[in-house]
Amino acid sequence: MLNKGITLRGIEVFEALARSGSVAQAAQATGLSQPAVSQQMRKLEAAVGAELVDHTRRPMRLTQAGQMFLRRAGLALSELRQAQSEVTVMDLAHLDALNLGVIDDFDDDLTPRLATILGDSLTGCRFRMITAGSNELANALREKSLHMALSAQIDSKLDAVLEYPLARDPFMLVTPAATPHDPAALLSGDTQLPFLRYAADQLIARQIEAHLVAQGHNLPARFEIGSHLALMAMVARGIGWAITTPLGYMRAARFHNKLAACPLPAPMPARTISLFAGAEWSGPVPRDIAQTVRQLMQTHIIAPAIAQLPWLAEGFHLLEDDNRIGD
Repeated sequence: MLNKGITLRGIEVFEALARSGSVAQAAQATGLSQPAVSQQMRKLEAAVGAELVDHTRRPMRLTQAGQMFLRRAGLALSELRQAQSEVTVMDLAHLDALNLGVIDDFDDDLTPRLATILGDSLTGCRFRMITAGSNELANALREKSLHMALSAQIDSKLDAVLEYPLARDPFMLVTPAATPHDPAALLSGDTQLPFLRYAADQLIARQIEAHLVAQGHNLPARFEIGSHLALMAMVARGIGWAITTPLGYMRAARFHNKLAACPLPAPMPARTISLFAGAEWSGPVPRDIAQTVRQLMQTHIIAPAIAQLPWLAEGFHLLEDDNRIGD
């Protein structure tokens, strides 16, 4: 039996506070007042019998006990959210056709689950799902061969396309576990370990390069790899180091015991993962699909990633449903 004072609301507040480090932001995320957030945290810490957050720091940081509690509590919340999504049937039976593109970062885990959920809801509908890179998905939206796409936020505008932000996917540094290096030394090129780049035609490669240039880093171009798993395999083998995101890192689970991950030294840059839908699809359908994907991401990607790498809690999280339309 749970100790009196450990409530679902209290755990949700703790998760929001762990993510933002701010009572004000946690209040906004949970829909509570700031005093109510503080009260929930006091009750939870009293029930747990340990200080979960260092309240003297700004932004607040988790204590060691807080990191341990977040690993388990975050997974429990994710399972509850997933259960909620599975019993909530989307109203998609009226659709005649749905062509959906999904970023290949989701191939291993999320895409099969989403296909199953949509398949249960799309009775009598011609359903087509493809996986591809963000650039290919953006072109398919422009050509109207896709109705919707789950993709990283693209560089150029998409005319008459609604965007539903889903999650913030921060960039992170990955090195061989056997030969750890100081991140600052790697970024300045002061080591013999080369930088392994994503292929230049990939959107993520341009986003990483833009960050490096903005921070004044100029790294030699020796390796350019088009396959994400091949890139992670090379890092695990000790051939070089790379910059990726939690989505990419979690796909490479088979290599985790040979990888070391850490945040970039600069303020954590990130890409945005969004659902894009043609403006004619405005309404409950894309919102329902977006919310389902958020719950799947939280349960199967975000919570496990934070449990493994607690420092990701600050930057790897869901985004509110604030859709906007391209010009």
